[in-house]
Amino acid sequence: MDLDVFVTAHRAEWDRLETLLRRRRRLTGAEADELVALYQRTTTHLSLLRSSAPDPALTGRLTSLVARARSTVTGARKASWRDAARFFTTSFPAAVYRLRHWWIPTAVLSIAVAALIGWWIAAHPEVQASIGAPEDLRDMTRPGGQYETYYSSHPAASFAAQVWTNNAQAVALCLVLGAFAGIPVLWVLAQNMLNLGFGIGLMSSAGRLDTFLGLILPHGLLELTAVFVAAGIGLRLGWTLIDPGPRTRRTALAEEGRSALGVAIGLAAVLFVSGAIEGFVTPSGLPTWARIGIGIAAELAFLLYVYVLGGRAVRAGETGDVEATDRPATVPTAA
Repeated sequence: MDLDVFVTAHRAEWDRLETLLRRRRRLTGAEADELVALYQRTTTHLSLLRSSAPDPALTGRLTSLVARARSTVTGARKASWRDAARFFTTSFPAAVYRLRHWWIPTAVLSIAVAALIGWWIAAHPEVQASIGAPEDLRDMTRPGGQYETYYSSHPAASFAAQVWTNNAQAVALCLVLGAFAGIPVLWVLAQNMLNLGFGIGLMSSAGRLDTFLGLILPHGLLELTAVFVAAGIGLRLGWTLIDPGPRTRRTALAEEGRSALGVAIGLAAVLFVSGAIEGFVTPSGLPTWARIGIGIAAELAFLLYVYVLGGRAVRAGETGDVEATDRPATVPTAA
């Protein structure tokens, strides 16, 4: 494409569109029709420019022009309860279901690593000695020790809020840092699995693994699932940077990034539930089987939610992205 010839041929249309957008009075019927036609042409021009002869200054001007025209043509869109309902019944479960081939292997491998770390610590007293002094370890693992009192050391409501905040930050880090080739996500996962492995190993060496599992499983099933989902999707976002597939890298990152942002919002709600369980159920006086049963029920409810609603949405063509009317125009690519 000869950029100078392209600009000369279409500048008058862009200038006319800008003039119509600046009109303070109501447009006539003919002017409104003209604005719509110019908006459609300029959108095509912008796509051609991006794919054939990208020029930062001109692309910036046309992007701004198309955005203003689109707002004028479609009108300002306000969020509604319908959007919230669609998000929780379609977009969020669809995104999680669509990317299950990333977060399920992440979960399996992560749990295997945590179990291996736990076995290594439990089977090697010299490793335990390198973690802490014997009296400190006994204080952590004894009946009524730090591992047990941790869940009842603060009022339930404030503890649940603190847990929710910390977990939401970890999930957000996985999703946001995924854009950096996914490497920071592995670090976040490693930290979580190392902490879990330490607990398994130390409590197992003290002969109290059943107590540890009784404390961690009620909330940990749902909490760790949320972390694994975030990590898997973060890794998928990082892989998109390396291999965008048939889409342009810009388009692929935009689509996967919007989906990841939606997942972050949805997982915040999931972590709110796990935080409530950790704050009110884990330290409660309920029998161990009842507390674990509540955790299993919450986990199964989430998985059914993802596989039933998400599977149905994906089969209907949903990807977890925003609605088509809210997406920017896509850039054509060569076959």
